[in-house]
Amino acid sequence: MRSRIKNTVSDIVLLLRSVPSPIITLLVLSVVLMNLLANKTIYQRGFLAVDGGIMVSWLTFLCMDIITKRFGARAATQVSIFALVVNLFCVGMFAVVSIIPTETDYSAFNSIFGGSWFIVLSSSLAFLTSAIFNNGLNAAIGRLFKSNPDGRAAYCTRSYISTFIGQFVDNFVFASLVFMVFAPIYWGGFSWTLPQCITCSLIGAFLELFMEVIFSPIGYNVCRRWQMENVGDAYLRRQAA
Repeated sequence: MRSRIKNTVSDIVLLLRSVPSPIITLLVLSVVLMNLLANKTIYQRGFLAVDGGIMVSWLTFLCMDIITKRFGARAATQVSIFALVVNLFCVGMFAVVSIIPTETDYSAFNSIFGGSWFIVLSSSLAFLTSAIFNNGLNAAIGRLFKSNPDGRAAYCTRSYISTFIGQFVDNFVFASLVFMVFAPIYWGGFSWTLPQCITCSLIGAFLELFMEVIFSPIGYNVCRRWQMENVGDAYLRRQAA
């Protein structure tokens, strides 16, 4: 058991060294920003509610798709967990700063950065679940393309399908936990119905998929360059051994 844990830690360390730092930075930054921007609802009517997190959520899934394509689903999930841990650290720092008493009124700052524990819990569980779905499905679809697994059609198919389903899972887990489980308790009885959660999650997934389609050429070109430059070969050889 000890040997297995040691090997896993070594794999993760090598992985974080192998994935180019700009992609890890963008993934971590997008996860942190996604949680901050989600505090503002930018559109709400009927079943549809869109928060500011949609502005960067596509970047999170784009980074995961790129990592999955080159390093595999397990590697992408491990990097996603690293991003989640960094986000939780940032949330902790925001919470500490928000409760420090000051002479000046920072109630607006504190309400945004202080957050609610159940919002953080729901968003963390939603992101972790969606990352596992997205990365696993992306890799599984990629294996179906036997003749040209590195072509544009293969990349787009695996990215679009996994992103849509992954985004739906993210939206649904978050909405159902916040608005069906915690909101009735902590927000004075306010809640959403199951159809509202499903409808909102589907619409949000379509909007986020649209962003993914627009920026997918960037992901495809990054993957091609990594392959030509043998990025991460040391990690890939270790996994194949």
